[in-house]
Amino acid sequence: MSLAPAASHLRAYVFRAGPAARLGHNHVLTARPQEAQILMEPGRAASARFQLGLKLDQLQLDDPALRAELGGGFARALDAEAIAGTRANMLGERGLQAERFPWLRMRSLRLVGEAPRMAALVEIELHGQRREQWLALTISEADQGLKVSGRFVLHQTDFGLVPFNLLGGLLAVADEIVVEFELVLIRP
Repeated sequence: MSLAPAASHLRAYVFRAGPAARLGHNHVLTARPQEAQILMEPGRAASARFQLGLKLDQLQLDDPALRAELGGGFARALDAEAIAGTRANMLGERGLQAERFPWLRMRSLRLVGEAPRMAALVEIELHGQRREQWLALTISEADQGLKVSGRFVLHQTDFGLVPFNLLGGLLAVADEIVVEFELVLIRP
C-alpha cells in the first residue's frame, strides 16, 4: 500500500500554561508526511510495518479556519505577527532547533489487535532523541484503500526539550502536546 499524502495529515495541539495562561494562546500545528514507507500483507493488518517522516519547517501554524472549527480555547484568530513569533520560538534554538534536527519520524515496532481497533508500539524520533510509545489506532475502509487514524500525548521533556516559558514560568507552554493523525493508504 502507498500513502496518499494529500489526503493524510497530522495535527498537534499545543496548550498555554502557567499562572498567566489566559494571556497566552493555544496553538494548532498541521503537517503532511513527506516520507512514508508502508508494508502490509493483504488481510493481515497486524503484520504491517510503517515509517513516516515530516520536516519540521513544513509545519503550518494556527490556520484561521481550523482554529475557528476547533472553537473553545482555539477560536480566537491570531495575527500574522503572533504566528511568526510563535514559529520562530518553536523552530529556533530555544525550541525544536529545526536547522539541527529537521525531521520528526515515527516507526512502528509492534502492532497488536485486529481492525478496526489496534495498538501500535512506535519509536518516535524528535530533537535527536528516540522514545518508544504506545498509541491507539482505528482502521477503516476508504476509497481504494484504508484510513488509519490515531492519537497520543507527547511530552516535550521526554525528548530533551524545555517547554517555552516567560518570566520564570508565569506564562508557559504545557509539556503535553496532543498529536492526532489520519493516514489514507491506497491499494496498488
